Amino acid sequence: MDVGSGVRLAPIDPSAFRHTPWKNGGGVTIDVAESLLPGFAPGSWEGMVWRFGRTAIVTPGPFSDLSGFDRQQVLVSGQGLVLETPTGEIDVRQPFRPVGFAGETAIVSRLEAGPVEVVNLLGDRSLVSIDLSCLAAGAVNTRPAGIHIIYAAATPCDLAINGKACAIADGHALRIDADESFSVASRLGTAIVASIRPVARTALPDIP
Repeated sequence: MDVGSGVRLAPIDPSAFRHTPWKNGGGVTIDVAESLLPGFAPGSWEGMVWRFGRTAIVTPGPFSDLSGFDRQQVLVSGQGLVLETPTGEIDVRQPFRPVGFAGETAIVSRLEAGPVEVVNLLGDRSLVSIDLSCLAAGAVNTRPAGIHIIYAAATPCDLAINGKACAIADGHALRIDADESFSVASRLGTAIVASIRPVARTALPDIP
């Protein structure tokens, strides 16, 4: 699809998703997309630059220590998730309301209404800045140059990217590599948009 010479689209089929154990071994995450420094194996926690994925939280427990990373998370299935920290609670009870916190924050999850599923975006703050947003039907957003993953986490999504129609099936994702800003409009469904940008004077490593 031609949406501009500086905006390149690549669909990500669920068959390409990877299942990776949590760093603390307490569960498994479904990796939708990631970037690692050269020489590190896919799915590794060492050498990770950024990672975007989905995970189920079925029992309360501690989060992995991801010191040096920024984390953003959004609830996509279930309700009643609360993250307990030494300085207070982070409320993730409502779906499609992203929250952010530092990877070194000591967190223990609390489940008030049974198991949930969340979408996570992680980024090494020395290399990238990250942003996680939800685009409901009728919303329009302008995204800056960078890498963007748009994920249909709960329902099919009908979007317009730079005015061109673009459909994403339920459970599928779309990667956008943009050398310039572009617009995304949601016409049906709620799309999760993960944006990754290099910090000043830093080039992102290539991803296979």
